Amino acid sequence: MTIDKETVEKVAHLARLELAEDETEQMIADMSKILGFMDKLNEIDTTGVEPLVYMTDEINVLREDVVKQQITHQEALQNAPKHDGKYFLVAKVIG
Repeated sequence: MTIDKETVEKVAHLARLELAEDETEQMIADMSKILGFMDKLNEIDTTGVEPLVYMTDEINVLREDVVKQQITHQEALQNAPKHDGKYFLVAKVIG
């Protein structure tokens, strides 16, 4: 695949980037190098190689949840800028 100005402009638009003309030229060169590297990787014979999903064989080593401190509703609301006695009051963010 060849990278041209239109391809870079399309990717920049999708990424919500504004590129100057000199940045576009540099991006063409950079993206071409990346695709060249990927072509090199495609030359390697990976027959019989299992795909690597995780870097280790460990499975979700998690600790148990332990309740360390409980507070009441009143204590939680004590420092709230606005509340109605039961809930935090915040500005509406969805129209």
